[in-house]
Amino acid sequence: MHEMLSKLESSEPLKGMSVSQLETLAVEIRDVLCNLLATRTAHFASNLGVVELCLALHSVFDFKKDRLIWDTGHQIYPHKLITGRYHEFKTIRERGGLMGYPNPAESEYDLFMTGHAGCSVSTAVGLKSGDDLMGQPSRRSVAVIGDGAFPSGIVFEAMNNAGELNSDMIVVLNDNKMSICPRVGAVANYLDRLRTNPFYTGLKSEVQKVLGKLPVFGDPTERMLAQIKEAVKAGMVGGMMFEEFGFRYIGPIDGHDIQLVRKYLEMVKNQKGPTLLHVVTEKGRGYKPAEKDPVYFHTPPAFEEDEEGCPRPLGTSEKPAFTNYARDAILSQMNRNDKVTVMTAAMCQGNKLEPVRDAHSQRFFDVGICESHAVAFAAGHAKVGLRPIVAIYSTFLQRSYDQIFQEVALQNLPVTFMLDRAGLTGPDGPTHHGLFDIGYMRVFPNIVMMAPGDATEVEPMLEFALSHPGPTSIRYPKTTAQTFPRPAQPIALGKSETLRWGNDGAIIAIGAMLQQALAAADLLKQEGLDVAVINARFIKPLDIEMLSRVFEECRFVVTVEEGALMGGFGSAVLEAACQHGWDTRIMRTLGIPDQFIEHGDRNELMAEMGLDPTGIAKTCRSLSERFSDANHAGV
Repeated sequence: MHEMLSKLESSEPLKGMSVSQLETLAVEIRDVLCNLLATRTAHFASNLGVVELCLALHSVFDFKKDRLIWDTGHQIYPHKLITGRYHEFKTIRERGGLMGYPNPAESEYDLFMTGHAGCSVSTAVGLKSGDDLMGQPSRRSVAVIGDGAFPSGIVFEAMNNAGELNSDMIVVLNDNKMSICPRVGAVANYLDRLRTNPFYTGLKSEVQKVLGKLPVFGDPTERMLAQIKEAVKAGMVGGMMFEEFGFRYIGPIDGHDIQLVRKYLEMVKNQKGPTLLHVVTEKGRGYKPAEKDPVYFHTPPAFEEDEEGCPRPLGTSEKPAFTNYARDAILSQMNRNDKVTVMTAAMCQGNKLEPVRDAHSQRFFDVGICESHAVAFAAGHAKVGLRPIVAIYSTFLQRSYDQIFQEVALQNLPVTFMLDRAGLTGPDGPTHHGLFDIGYMRVFPNIVMMAPGDATEVEPMLEFALSHPGPTSIRYPKTTAQTFPRPAQPIALGKSETLRWGNDGAIIAIGAMLQQALAAADLLKQEGLDVAVINARFIKPLDIEMLSRVFEECRFVVTVEEGALMGGFGSAVLEAACQHGWDTRIMRTLGIPDQFIEHGDRNELMAEMGLDPTGIAKTCRSLSERFSDANHAGV
């Protein structure tokens, strides 16, 4: 039992705690985080890095009244622990337990369910503007954003607006020199210069010595000294970048020094106009292996420590995931074709692209958390004759929707989209489930859309995509990739693959749902039902010849997809059936209903959605009983 944490029902008591008490609380928080990793995979290094910052924020502000937005939200664990959720914390990322991101349904301290980077400043500006309009100007608005998310275009849009509004708000820039992987880009280099400039460092030390002698938070002399420091800095460089946006820039300061962070937060909380407090932290702080390798420990597998205190994973999958096969296919194509380039958006590690980056650094581009730019950038490559691959999670590619339309589809440029995590992502929950890419891409003319049914189809699909004259997408889920032995059939535009035939009914599966479809057909076979199983391969264009045969010869048709039903693969088949006059009464679509799906084990979620073999077989059985007559008599 953690003596201090276990007694916190809210963060209110932190305001009366001494620095030493808060430091003890920090030790307890880190202990809870380390214990959690002995049971499951979870965001780890990022949470270790914000412990002191979180405690300082809650000890200075009243976030039952004031507004706090954690950008991206994966570093929310310390915040949850000190806002009354300690006793539920062991359920985090489990079905029915705490979410691994902020969740307003859990606590009044969580204002938005945030899982995408860069939006915190915009929402904080909106909260402050809204509170002012609602006659509550005393409510303060604070956004905490990491340096990895900071280069996102929306951040600068928000800062531009905040400077114009002259909003009384605070942006805490949590600078740990990391995104998931080490940050990239000119903004990262700029922050490094702020951190390391010897003049700044010396001046900061002298100011801190003086500030340390001041007994009262918010003392006018303290504010004056800080203003002098900022004026000297601004004059030295001809105007700081942040100040050009109308923000008062303060920092950088040590984000692990609770006393110092509290002092600066007290100093800026009543500051007029927008303020940016630059806080320097260390990702993985307090756990040596995570400090040494924050990339691996961003979301490590569950582990235990061996006799020498070194982390040892508790278990690993025997078979590689679709992500591994996609990475290998990309590397193979780059080895053979020097016109192939790769763009990713700060997800080199998530997409397991390190070998690609290392082998072909001149043709690999990590643009940071800037998905819109990544797609438009890729369009430029395609226009000059290169063959760009955009490797981004399904849920994050949504951020570049206009560029997919305007810069790629409208121009009919040969950009290949590799959509990782397309489907249910398990414990990451609704912010990360990749359920909408079929619907949001299918509507655009020119795009060809594919999904591999098993591991053997990943590389042939990519090879097809890189020879196709227009835009293509390949979607694949976060799961182990199975292999189904059968004679190889080449990938041909709009052509499916029939793995078995049966006139009782047909299951048409797209992507990795082929595994569940085959298992369901085996269950039905035991009951005497001979059901066809078809690997659709293509979402767009559809295999009309195959569909015509299925609707004419089978008593029922079931489509199965790991994506939203609305606008999805099943919808496309229904549209085709209507256009060709096929009997849609014999058809059912299985997929994700029109709702956001909570976090939980992927297999549990699949079963709940009726997408496991038992659920698929149940639907088929029901249709078979209804349409027992081969000619659909009495339908």
